[in-house]
Amino acid sequence: MTSYKKNPYVICKSCQNELDKVKERENIENNNFNLLSNPRRVFQFNYPVKMDDGRIEVISGFRVQFNDALGPTKGGIRFHETVDLSEVTQLAFLMSLKTSLVRLPYGGAKGGVRINPKELSEGELERVTRGYMRELHKYIGVDVDIPAPDVNTNPKVMGWMLDEYEKLVGFKAPGIVTGKPLKLGGSKGRDVATSLGAFYIIEEKYKDVKDKSEIKVAIQGFGNAGSHLAKELQDLGFTIVAISDSSSGLYSREGLEVDHFIGYKQSRKHFSDYEEKNGIKKITNKELLELECDILIPAALGGEITSENANNIKAKTIVEVANGPITVEADQTLEDKGIEVIPDILANAGGVIVSYFEWVQNRQYLYWSEDEVKVELKDYILKAYKKVKYHVEDTNTTLRSASYSIAINRILEAETLRGN
Repeated sequence: MTSYKKNPYVICKSCQNELDKVKERENIENNNFNLLSNPRRVFQFNYPVKMDDGRIEVISGFRVQFNDALGPTKGGIRFHETVDLSEVTQLAFLMSLKTSLVRLPYGGAKGGVRINPKELSEGELERVTRGYMRELHKYIGVDVDIPAPDVNTNPKVMGWMLDEYEKLVGFKAPGIVTGKPLKLGGSKGRDVATSLGAFYIIEEKYKDVKDKSEIKVAIQGFGNAGSHLAKELQDLGFTIVAISDSSSGLYSREGLEVDHFIGYKQSRKHFSDYEEKNGIKKITNKELLELECDILIPAALGGEITSENANNIKAKTIVEVANGPITVEADQTLEDKGIEVIPDILANAGGVIVSYFEWVQNRQYLYWSEDEVKVELKDYILKAYKKVKYHVEDTNTTLRSASYSIAINRILEAETLRGN
């Protein structure tokens, strides 16, 4: 097999490592294995965008449709200055596993635009967004590939993408993207879906704990997912001892008042500017990861727990709300230490589950209440979680390995039925 180091289209080291484990454990044939090691389709393009000062910037865009055996591909589009083909390929692979694991009729995809949106005016951001859709529109569709929001993209951006697509094809197609504004066909509950999916898993795991205030939680990343998850857990009685943004972390042994800090962030302030008081002290993001706690939730960017700090992790359970926050070397260290990891393809699957609900609603032109969305989300995520737990008990393996095994076997069964 071609090494991922030589071929930018091949999946990342950590993904390949998990595939190798599944291949060895379940005796997957090489021909079948190769179907899961390389993406089905890759799009890379550069396009001009006129900036407010009249300059023409050439913007790099990417879209990877990794596997479509189970259905049209699905996955977000991120706007970030470090986006490259390798990153997008890795995330598309993980999306293939995620949709398979939670039994959605989807394959996996991912997209990206290499920009720093914080440096752009709203007009420039809109032109970048519409330019990306002009490059991509021939290769997506409601039965082909359905983009969604990701890092630095939001309902407004998805609304621009929807509008540009409909102008290009000449008809209404609300299901072409998900994560849209409600008035353009978005789904209720989509904004909190990722955090709710993780919350339902944590709630289930600790359902027999009567005094949940004894459970100490540290959350790295206080964006949309991290802040909503912190609030849900605190409302259920968990003690949130630490939170962080990109600038700094905050820690209190007695617990932080989440609502206060949600308001603090809504006023566009950074935690590094927070005045230490009432037993609250500033810590670094590195220190947050290494705190004594029951649950550690990386909800920021990937690659935060590495071989350099894995030995210092003291949490009993890690819930991967971010994509790929643990490197392959660190994952092995955590396993050796007996630290349970609820993997990203399960823990943060709430977003794609509710994206699926939005797609279904768009196709039926029949829309659900927020309570209906939450009930269905809880059902989907807990069925997947319980399936993974049963697999762990049957095979004496980790939650990550069990999740990969279940997802991979479903994809391979579909490929077999298709004669591939």
